Amino acid sequence: MTEQIGGDAPQPVGTTVVVDRVVPKSVKETWKLLVTPQGNEALLGKGGVIGDKGDSWESEEGTFGVIRSYHPLEQIRFYWHAAQDAPKTVVEVNLTPQGDETLLEIKHDRVPAYFDTAKLENRWNTAIDKVLAQ
Repeated sequence: MTEQIGGDAPQPVGTTVVVDRVVPKSVKETWKLLVTPQGNEALLGKGGVIGDKGDSWESEEGTFGVIRSYHPLEQIRFYWHAAQDAPKTVVEVNLTPQGDETLLEIKHDRVPAYFDTAKLENRWNTAIDKVLAQ
């Protein structure tokens, strides 16, 4: 199965990796943790900075991409390339109120079948741990 992405040639539809956690903090408090330098580093890697929609980012580990959506208190979506020659994947960070707590979800979409999804799942769980450890 293929999917048309913009004006590009059809791309293989990939796997989706989803991790989530109920955070014992309000959406506002959780958002504040995500947008700190430590939160940026947890999500993007060391040196990565979450900017506005359309801003490019790059980490010292070689991951890079572009911010595609930035909705305070709700969502950050960005393209994520694992390395220079890696395909473009999409990462979505969603915050959903759950009473006085927040459901923090990281959804990594368009992951090629040959990627190690267990490693990606671990990466995103570790990112959540780092965000919450602040």
